[in-house]
Amino acid sequence: MHCPFCEDLESRVTDSRMSGEGIRRRRECSRCGLRFTTVERIHTTSLVVIKRDGHREEFDPGKLQIGILKACTKRPVSTEAIERMTDEVERVVHSLGRAEVPTTLIGQLTMGQLRSVDRVAYLRFASVCQDFQDPESFRTEIESLLGEGDSMTPEPGLSTVSLEAQMPLPLQQSDRASSKFTLSKDRKLKKDD
Repeated sequence: MHCPFCEDLESRVTDSRMSGEGIRRRRECSRCGLRFTTVERIHTTSLVVIKRDGHREEFDPGKLQIGILKACTKRPVSTEAIERMTDEVERVVHSLGRAEVPTTLIGQLTMGQLRSVDRVAYLRFASVCQDFQDPESFRTEIESLLGEGDSMTPEPGLSTVSLEAQMPLPLQQSDRASSKFTLSKDRKLKKDD
């Protein structure tokens, strides 16, 4: 194992424990004395993902993590939460015991993780994954989220920002042209006289 600091090959294991990710090993470099952690995972057979257009490619958790990261851009979601979501989707996909998995299934699993963590990130990911063709299908998805209200339970330590605070309030065409409006503290639109 290369030391990430001095790149020496000699290190000793000071602690090992099982975790959801695999076997975590705490190591100490024999040359520089600095400590670092490695994670060992057991790889079974490779998993192939079937894309929408029918072509196949090897499952890459790094690509999945990048997709989740893009959906969570400028959202109050920690990198640890993104890694947990990626690991959970990967774990479930491998636990199916299949050699090939459709990309739609991976998308559905990912959306389930995002929906419980951050609803705006969920909508971003769903808009790509479900390929909304018109504003009405997007509206239906938003309304289903709004119908859940505050019954969602986010992961501990993560904050879920209300979707209502993220969405602009609609105005009638005549209101936009003729009057000025202000937004009150309770998110109600009031007409200025």
